[in-house]
Amino acid sequence: MAKSPVNKYQIPYGQNPNPTPSTGIRTKKYALETKTYISLAMRQWFQKQWMWGFVPLGLIVGNVVLSLTVYPNWWIYLVVVLGAVLYVLFWGIQFTGVTQLEQNKPLFQRYSYEIDSRQILMRINAKEGGIIKWDMIQSVQKSKDAYVMMMGKYQFLYLPYSIFGSDNDLRFMDSLLRRKELLKEKA
Repeated sequence: MAKSPVNKYQIPYGQNPNPTPSTGIRTKKYALETKTYISLAMRQWFQKQWMWGFVPLGLIVGNVVLSLTVYPNWWIYLVVVLGAVLYVLFWGIQFTGVTQLEQNKPLFQRYSYEIDSRQILMRINAKEGGIIKWDMIQSVQKSKDAYVMMMGKYQFLYLPYSIFGSDNDLRFMDSLLRRKELLKEKA
């Protein structure tokens, strides 16, 4: 059986002209949704600021003691609760505002990611993109549906499992993150 001739513009099926092995992960394109950013940023804010919740609680307990011993004053409950709600609402508005600024639009563009042991390459297309070195990532939280790579105060990469091509890619990502000592499991 004779082989069919192949011209320089045709590559026979199953032969790769560039036999460089793939040592990383290539993901599907993904864009971070503003709703996801706001909820993750608020969650991070709550994790860092939870102890300040004791201030309004202490004021309410102190007022209960004063109400029972000296004189009743109900208005302090309204002021403390309203102040706490407005403070949380203020931060919610701040994170919502971040999603609307023109300078932050690149956070919400569609990227495909190429991840290897040296870096994370974020590509908009074949010619545009950016590089994130592993030393820029402080920690990684693995939730039930995504990797959340913390890079700073309210700065993170959110990589849902659905953008990975296979279970092998997810296992490789886990082992890579463990080797880099970045992975923190989260339920």
